[in-house]
Amino acid sequence: MNSPPPGAERASLAEGVRFALGTLTLLPVRVTRWDRPAARRGMECAPLAGLVVGLAASAVATALLVCGASALLAGAVAVAVPAVLTRGLHLDGLADVADGLGSGKPAEEALRIMKRSDIGPFGVVTLVLVLLGQAAALASLYGAGWAAGAAGCVLAALTGRTALTLAAREGVPAARSGGLGAAVAGAVPRTGALLVAGAVLVLAAASGLPDPGRALGAVAAAALGLGASQLLLRHCLRRFGGVTGDVFGALAETAATVTLVALTVL
Repeated sequence: MNSPPPGAERASLAEGVRFALGTLTLLPVRVTRWDRPAARRGMECAPLAGLVVGLAASAVATALLVCGASALLAGAVAVAVPAVLTRGLHLDGLADVADGLGSGKPAEEALRIMKRSDIGPFGVVTLVLVLLGQAAALASLYGAGWAAGAAGCVLAALTGRTALTLAAREGVPAARSGGLGAAVAGAVPRTGALLVAGAVLVLAAASGLPDPGRALGAVAAAALGLGASQLLLRHCLRRFGGVTGDVFGALAETAATVTLVALTVL
């Protein structure tokens, strides 16, 4: 990663937003800085990328529901839109991590397996189960009404990208020297990562208002999603010795899926 130019030791919020949108979505946003300060600010802004993706997914799915489509179709579309807007990178990362972990190989060999372009049996099964789980959960939420489905879309996307912020905190090493994982690993101060997570939990509570029960359920669902991603992160750190771009993708999908499943239960 390049060093920042003189006098630019800190990146602006606008530069952080461009970094987040330019690396985490396919939106035509030009990343103007690719250095450590920009990586820090960009990963702090990762939930904003999730907000954009979640709002787009909820808008399309809700429009279909209002036009008479079934809740199942709305749920399936709500899963498809984020996949399109992220080029399927998070799903690809999830499949690669599943293959790496499922191989049972030492870290170096597992990382080589993850870097291959093909997807193995562990990856295929994991993708199928996760996509089915997300679609079923969103269909259940949309079956309860367009507002519940839309809120679920946005909250899942927010939580998934907040997992990236937490995984980019100080003290979390990169597993290899190249790639996006190495560029952002350890870039976010611990305090900043916790503040971002706290802000997202506040937004989760707001999404359930004015019903206190819904607000509490949304907070619990988001917290469970982030907790599940942290458990996976710890396991990946033990197995791979650090994070990669694939690990970040797997964390995002894990957090989003657990959040959606928890919402349907809570």
